Amino acid sequence: MSKGGPMLRLDRLLANMGYGSRREVQQMARAGLVVLDGEIIEDAEQRIAVTPDLSGRMRIKGKPLDPPPGLTLMLHKPLGVTCSHKEAGPLVYSLLPDRWRRRDPALSTVGRLDKETSGLLLLTDDGGLLHRIISPRAHVQKRYHVTLDRPLRGDEGAVFASGTLLLEGEDKPLLPVQMEVLSSTSAYVILTEGRYHQVRRMFASVGNHVTALHRDRVGDLALPDDLAPGQYRILGDADLALVLPPK
Repeated sequence: MSKGGPMLRLDRLLANMGYGSRREVQQMARAGLVVLDGEIIEDAEQRIAVTPDLSGRMRIKGKPLDPPPGLTLMLHKPLGVTCSHKEAGPLVYSLLPDRWRRRDPALSTVGRLDKETSGLLLLTDDGGLLHRIISPRAHVQKRYHVTLDRPLRGDEGAVFASGTLLLEGEDKPLLPVQMEVLSSTSAYVILTEGRYHQVRRMFASVGNHVTALHRDRVGDLALPDDLAPGQYRILGDADLALVLPPK
């Protein structure tokens, strides 16, 4: 471990970041395609300090190095894609650079949005951060914009806020949910849990059907208006501070 960060062999670092096998990385280095601080690195066994600024100092084949491990990003998940590594059909990982799917540690979604839900989805290769965000003890709020098939009847907000609503097939009531009515057929709901299809099942329990569901906020981190469906943005420490409540 150096003062600036952990020390890794160049071939191991780049292989773990999906740039190729160690042998392929060695070939890239010998070909002069790896540059650090303006100097070509030909020895792939050289140890490199993995610091947060490394992607700004190293270039691979003339392009900036991808962010090193500790990568967290927000993705505007479109409809029709699945938060999975294995399921059939389009996957959220297919929206990212190909080599990011070969990273070790792997990128994983922080929780899930179902196939028919759009909006803010976090991904990270930091297992500790992932578990801190999804831990029930963290009480991270998630806000959803809900569009409904039928007009609201008027008592839904009180039912959801009661802390006594029991979903079908479960034996533990939901934690209180905040609701803000936007129109007769749309509302914001704010959850601190993430039960299976929770928002859809909540409205089904009061006799309504969700026709569209979009998550626009996790904690105090909002989905930017200029981040189109399918696009992503790498997050910094200030962004992550908006996700997790202060200790």
